[in-house]
Amino acid sequence: MWRSCSARFFPATRLLSSPATSPATAVNHPRSYGLIPMVIEHTSRGERAYDIFSRLLKERIVCINGPISDDTASVVVAQLLFLESENPSKPVHLYINSPGGVITSGLAIYDTIQYIRSPVTTLCIGQAASMGSILLAAGAPGERRALPNSRIMVHQPLASGIGGKAFDIFSHAEEIMKMHERLKLIYNKHSGQPLERIEKCLHNDTFMSPEEAKEFGLIDEVIEHRPIALVADAVGSESGGRRDNNGAPPIAGAGKEQS
Repeated sequence: MWRSCSARFFPATRLLSSPATSPATAVNHPRSYGLIPMVIEHTSRGERAYDIFSRLLKERIVCINGPISDDTASVVVAQLLFLESENPSKPVHLYINSPGGVITSGLAIYDTIQYIRSPVTTLCIGQAASMGSILLAAGAPGERRALPNSRIMVHQPLASGIGGKAFDIFSHAEEIMKMHERLKLIYNKHSGQPLERIEKCLHNDTFMSPEEAKEFGLIDEVIEHRPIALVADAVGSESGGRRDNNGAPPIAGAGKEQS
């Protein structure tokens, strides 16, 4: 299996889902240790409990935490498609903290980001390494950001567990090189860097600060605080999109019925 990760080997993560835990929670929080925060929402119809990741999904926030696997891709792709069906013109906010993972799983998420009509903003928190950096760069132009203490890393694909007949090994090697060329073209598309510079960076593990990633073209902005526009979007979503006479969203909680 071809992997693209910041460490050559990492232990397999078993994704568990208890009766009180949604599949989205299990995948987006693979090392949850059984502790998933619950949010109680008060409405005119009473109280409603959400796990924290399902509540974030209501705000059009999707999280990728930990290694990228087929399970991760399955849930993230479903979330992106669902949010597009809800409102194709409204942005989706993708938060990334990942060391990388299986290349084909990451490309499934990447292709879905490009496929849906909703613009996808990306934000690196912690790290976006290998396939994580591909997904970070895949965001809408001008909407790719990183927090100041995050790290971004790019490198060439890694292969593990390949064995068998000589021609089978040769076939796998050819496929890995094709995948390497494909990843170079993706970096080229989203960063604008020449293929020669990308090849040099991918030859070994290349770690970047947010400022270096911005210079390279993987992100557009280094931020320390949430942009005002995103705050307004969040408040507008919470208020059901209502606006006051000046066109601004109302203060959260104002004018709501209390149960």
